[in-house]
Amino acid sequence: MPHSADERFDAVIIGSGQAGNPLAVAFANAGRRTVLIEREHVGGTCINEGCTPTKTMIASARTAYVVARAADYGVDGGRAVVDLAAVRDRKREIVESFRSGSERRLNETEGLTLVIGEAHFAGAHRIEVDLRGGGRRAITAPLIFLNTGTRPARPELPGLGGIEALDSTSIMELDAVPEHLVILGGGYVGVEFGQMFRRFGSRVTVVQRRDRLLPREDPDIASAVEGILRDEGIAIELGAEAREIIARGDGAFSLVVRRGDGERRIDGTRLLFAAGRRPNTDRLRPAAAGVEIDERGYVRVNGRLETNVPGIYALGDVNGGPAFTHVSYDDHRIVRANLLEGGAATTEGRLIPYTVFLDPQLGRVGWTETEARAAGRAVRVARMPMRHVARALEVGEPRGAIKAIVDPASERILGAAVLGIEGGELMAVLQTAMIASLPYTALRDGIFAHPTLAESLNNLFTSFDE
Repeated sequence: MPHSADERFDAVIIGSGQAGNPLAVAFANAGRRTVLIEREHVGGTCINEGCTPTKTMIASARTAYVVARAADYGVDGGRAVVDLAAVRDRKREIVESFRSGSERRLNETEGLTLVIGEAHFAGAHRIEVDLRGGGRRAITAPLIFLNTGTRPARPELPGLGGIEALDSTSIMELDAVPEHLVILGGGYVGVEFGQMFRRFGSRVTVVQRRDRLLPREDPDIASAVEGILRDEGIAIELGAEAREIIARGDGAFSLVVRRGDGERRIDGTRLLFAAGRRPNTDRLRPAAAGVEIDERGYVRVNGRLETNVPGIYALGDVNGGPAFTHVSYDDHRIVRANLLEGGAATTEGRLIPYTVFLDPQLGRVGWTETEARAAGRAVRVARMPMRHVARALEVGEPRGAIKAIVDPASERILGAAVLGIEGGELMAVLQTAMIASLPYTALRDGIFAHPTLAESLNNLFTSFDE
């Protein structure tokens, strides 16, 4: 039951990420009295610790790489000298501009209250907020939306307490380039930071427990990524399990890894954990509301993003779905359509793209070849190296390959991977064809401007495996 001192709202959103912010504005604009609760920074992971800061720093690393390659283009570019403190400060300025802009728009929205503090359940539809400046507010509402996201996971490893380990957030606050950065984890975060810091000037070693990088990708694509990283001087230890950390003083350490039946030591000066994230549900106290979470701590939801408790929803990374900003934003569209527009939207059948911001980029959408064959689908596979793409050669970026999976009966594209210059943008062309249910022949026979990357699709779809 609500207490007499409780504040009553029509909707409560906990977390101001890429679902929480637009959802709060939508409810307020619909005349619903709405409160948005944020623990730390408006904008969520994407603006503050994820997409915006990492891609800003990747741009700096790309610039250093281009300067180092200037002679390849007949230009005397001198020597690239990286000032990591300046890179960090540029990143901070862009993050702050995005964050302050988001906060300003929220505060200007009529009917929307922004509260800064730590929220937790005190009942099925009752929230208590420990305010940042002290004190507590108690809030009740018939509708509660959880958009609390995830945070970097920290593994238990003997000797870890003896060094200052980094995660994907703290590494972006360094003001000096590490001499030797050792990265635990060969997934998307690990390879992005590995290439970034190699280009900044660090010696880099990636330690991957699995037998290949990017285990969600097809083996040929993962192998091509590995080749690109090795060509840039990154050491990669596959099938290597971290066993122990031995501190050596002044922040230096030895990482003991096991491969097969043997162990070896990797000496480093900074250690980055890039092997997974955990949901921010522990401090939320979901049990107080009866909200079910799974064995990993993610909130269980159905296709409409409803939890087991009527009126409580979970959006974005915290519900265990694909952990991408654009998925979180689409979650808000599903809830908005259903609760404010009388729709019947679900997460079923969503075509979810993503881009790994390596250089060159890896753009991915739909099924991989591995997934399609495991599902028993008959497929045709079209593939073409980027060195056969005129535009890639002209700009001196021939690394990578394009790969598409096609249904032989309908001739529709089932999935694609574009590892190459502007791979995310070229992937979006293929995604658009998939959204429109076009046959691959529409791209094969289409007229694209020359010389562009898009015209490579003419030749891609004449290059099927037989």
